[in-house]
Amino acid sequence: MHKLVVLYPEPADPDHFRDYYVTHHLPLVRLMPGLLAWRYSFDVAATQGQAPYFAVFEAEFADAAAMTASRSSPEGRQVAADVANYATGGAVVIHYAVQEGTG
Repeated sequence: MHKLVVLYPEPADPDHFRDYYVTHHLPLVRLMPGLLAWRYSFDVAATQGQAPYFAVFEAEFADAAAMTASRSSPEGRQVAADVANYATGGAVVIHYAVQEGTG
């Protein structure tokens, strides 16, 4: 499994972010080929102090190649281009292969 995580710093207009993200952006995300699962939250908290992020998004793909193909697809490019419409604080995108824990 390969995971893509998007971390969103505080936007200029949190209400616009929430509304646009749920009503416009996530419907685009759902169209990305190879997307196995996804989740998001606006309730980001830090264990100590203030959280550096306003929202978080996680997507799961079978492997890195599937993620790359999805992001390179017309749907993936549309999702990436749409970020500027709501994320005025920017976005930090990371990805990694998931390692299973034991014990």
